[in-house]
Amino acid sequence: MTGWTHNDLERISGADELLLTSLKEDGTFRKPVIIWVVRKSDDLYVRSYRGLESIWLRHARLRGKGRISAGGVTKDVAFVDVSHDEVLNKVIDAAYQSKYRRHGAMFVDHMVAPKARETTLKLAPSD
Repeated sequence: MTGWTHNDLERISGADELLLTSLKEDGTFRKPVIIWVVRKSDDLYVRSYRGLESIWLRHARLRGKGRISAGGVTKDVAFVDVSHDEVLNKVIDAAYQSKYRRHGAMFVDHMVAPKARETTLKLAPSD
């Protein structure tokens, strides 16, 4: 795996929404879902506001690989579960609150709730 380029990070994290697809068992891609994405330093993170019941999340964790598109950038990624890192989760909470606050607490509160925090995935670019 390689790291993100500065340009990719800027474009993806600058986008309001990200299209995420996970892999099917046969190696083809599932239908994309639209989700929010946040950046911390040189890493990108996503969460499911629906918690562990989210279908896209279950498939992402099961296969561990997928593809994202945002800000004109499309990349294959590995999904890395970082939900157990409490310090990181607090930082990601703050990133969601800062980036999406204009949408109001009604939406942002779901993204920083315990149900969403237990789904935190780091997006790692893959070759």
